[in-house]
Amino acid sequence: MEGRMTAHNMTGISYPSKNLAFNSTEEIEAFIASQNIISRLMHCYIAFFVPSGLIAGICILIIFIKNYLQYKVIENLDLLLLHFTISNIIMIFLSFTVITRPDYLNATHLACNVLSFFFNFGYFNSQYAFILTLLTLLLKSFPPTTALSKATQRPILCVGFVLICAFCLSLTAAVLVGADNYHLDTDCQLDPLFARPEYEIVKFTFGFGIPSFLQILCFIVLFAKEAPALKQHIRTYPAVYIISTSIFICRLFYNVMILFRTTFKLQKSIGTPKNELVMNIAEIVLFCESCASLVFILCFHKPCKDELLKVIQNCRRKNTANSHLEIPTTHESGSQ
Repeated sequence: MEGRMTAHNMTGISYPSKNLAFNSTEEIEAFIASQNIISRLMHCYIAFFVPSGLIAGICILIIFIKNYLQYKVIENLDLLLLHFTISNIIMIFLSFTVITRPDYLNATHLACNVLSFFFNFGYFNSQYAFILTLLTLLLKSFPPTTALSKATQRPILCVGFVLICAFCLSLTAAVLVGADNYHLDTDCQLDPLFARPEYEIVKFTFGFGIPSFLQILCFIVLFAKEAPALKQHIRTYPAVYIISTSIFICRLFYNVMILFRTTFKLQKSIGTPKNELVMNIAEIVLFCESCASLVFILCFHKPCKDELLKVIQNCRRKNTANSHLEIPTTHESGSQ
């Protein structure tokens, strides 16, 4: 039943690249070209984005922990960004599954489902953590007497609520992946190909549709409230605005590809190698966004940016001091 499927049993399908019968030289060349593209993108991601994201993430953790130990307090916005940072670091570690591309990770259906659960947990967690960050930023413009304002004054409770929501959504997605033939090996992707069509629909709805609506709503209210001093507000919180833009663009592309894959399943088709290539590109773009978000926090969020500038200035002072110490030594040796 290769390449065919039913509404509730997707374990018989396979990737187009694994199920090809070449009829011409053009088809072979097109297949090789698509494999080369995904391989080069993977190497670019591993070589540049992963180190940048992990270094930025570690620096953010060190800065926030250092500030907390020094001042014994952490602002609500910083705590939410810290939660967002940890979620993205988890996403980066899970992205190492793309190292095998253009091939796929070989795992059992059960192991693939477990990987998918943790991936979705990080995905939903980072998405809703950022929505909570936007909401906290928005409510700073309103009197602290409102119910939502009081709720955001207890960020630990809000983070706990986000974690519970992310866990429930990830568990729902894991159920929709299915447990058929759990002991058999498969070509594993973090969004398993053998998942039921409902999996992609739930992921799009709760991982992009609803969060994007809330994000746009927050911005509409924020712009309406802060219209007279909007430029100053953007300068005060540049990281939030930059990250929100990158999240929306990258996740839009990724989720559109997710929906396209659902249509193929509903049409009982496996698509083409080109469709497979674009889906793989969308997955890597999603991981690049996780890395980029951490770099944006480090470079544009004020506490992190100030600490980073201090480190750079200290390094320059040490280099200047060392150069001044070397000059007399040079003159002294010349006089001898």
